[in-house]
Amino acid sequence: MKICMIVPNPSVKGGIASVVNGYRGSALEKTHTVRYVESYCDGNKIQKLLKALGGYCHFLKILLFDRPDIVHVHSSFGPSFYRKMPFIYVSGLWHIPVVNHIHGSEIGRFYEDASASKKRLVRRVYGKCSRLIVLSEEWKQKISKIVPSGRIDVLENYCVLPEEPYDSGRNRNQILYLGKLERDKGSFDMADILRNVIKECPQARLVMAGDGRMEQVKNAFAEKDLLPYVRFTGWVRGEEKEKLLRESAVFLFPSYHEAMPVSVLEAMGYGMGIVTTAVGGILRLIQDRENGCLETPGDSVRMAEDVAALLREEELCRRLGLRARETAAEKYSLEIHLRNLERIYRKACGGLSTKKNAG
Repeated sequence: MKICMIVPNPSVKGGIASVVNGYRGSALEKTHTVRYVESYCDGNKIQKLLKALGGYCHFLKILLFDRPDIVHVHSSFGPSFYRKMPFIYVSGLWHIPVVNHIHGSEIGRFYEDASASKKRLVRRVYGKCSRLIVLSEEWKQKISKIVPSGRIDVLENYCVLPEEPYDSGRNRNQILYLGKLERDKGSFDMADILRNVIKECPQARLVMAGDGRMEQVKNAFAEKDLLPYVRFTGWVRGEEKEKLLRESAVFLFPSYHEAMPVSVLEAMGYGMGIVTTAVGGILRLIQDRENGCLETPGDSVRMAEDVAALLREEELCRRLGLRARETAAEKYSLEIHLRNLERIYRKACGGLSTKKNAG
């Protein structure tokens, strides 16, 4: 099967790029002919516009000279939705099935609270897709208000497990946050959480790995005289990210809205003690007190208690982390993910053979 996949540049920050980067060089490329069309990059507005225009030109060239059997669009809400519209409309004109892989988690703002005209546009665009992929059953229920549930598939994100030893150089006092620094991710709750943790564990230190509203988040820590306890690294990837995952004991992710966060899956793969919130797809990943700790978003006191307990009780942290790693291996491997993706492709194409086309 020939697949044209609409993706961000590999260096883009965020979960979509993390998911797609795992496809590159994987078994997917051994079974199919995969062409990647990059439609987005980090940078200023001009750079983003030029990248999108280049992506449209690249896509048209593929349609003309190497027509794909399926177009797999990776999208989100907001600007990403509008940026992917031309790919979806043009694919429809060429009668090529479209699989729209929706990674976003803010459908309330994007659709439910939108104007009537915007809702019609969303329904029209999603209606042109053969299949829609969402990251959790919760989001399937939400999207089924837009398109029939029979055209929606749940495909959970995956985790690439590091080889052992996966916890080399672990610092028993280090807490890690990995993600965008913004209010919806709970970044502005981190100062309150850390203040309460320090009361119980004075040796605790926090690493904030990410970018976004960094200065505002720093100010929140400064107001509580906590800056000496925090290290801001900016966005990390590759070996730098792996080092933080290996050496940190506790992963803290107090998000308010999530679909299926890659960062939590990564923490599971590295066997960390995890403290996070009972929202979205996280409920599929973490079972409270079995392979991590779940709390209500905004409950800084309870989250601090969980973090302090994991820092104090090494055996508890080790046990929950080991079970989290086992869960990732059993249910969220790349192999399982790609096998499920194959089934979605077959449904979108009406049973078209998955064997790689000759030539």
